[in-house]
Amino acid sequence: MAQPATAPKLAERPSLALTRRIRARPEKVYAAWTEPQNLVRWFGPASAKPGTLHADLDVRVGGRYRIQFEKNDGEYCEVGGLYRDVVPNERLQFTWAWHSTPERESLVTIEFKLEAGGTLLVFNHAQFVDETARDNHARGWNELFAKLDEFVS
Repeated sequence: MAQPATAPKLAERPSLALTRRIRARPEKVYAAWTEPQNLVRWFGPASAKPGTLHADLDVRVGGRYRIQFEKNDGEYCEVGGLYRDVVPNERLQFTWAWHSTPERESLVTIEFKLEAGGTLLVFNHAQFVDETARDNHARGWNELFAKLDEFVS
């Protein structure tokens, strides 16, 4: 079935590639992403109301995750998806969709590479609906990576 002319093909959809050096070994960085009690200590935007972040993670191929929080202005936010690839301490890949726009599913791939006693985090978020969504996520991910580095260091 042909796609409508207004819907970009997957290969043409915007993506985001980021690389960060984190001051902790891959095992610790991976655990920050995959253990709920760790994730809730660093994940979420600055606008998240303290104490409202909750994470359900079933970290296995085919497992689902859900991350919820409330913003300071009272707005409820939830993101979730399905793990597509899980290689402990090396790689995570999962779908990403906000509860408010489930039709805008995108794909996150994270590689954890040992580098000089720390971790080279190679992050790719692909298949955005448009450039605005990509740019908004770029701001959010950059904020989160700073919090991640502080948490694991």
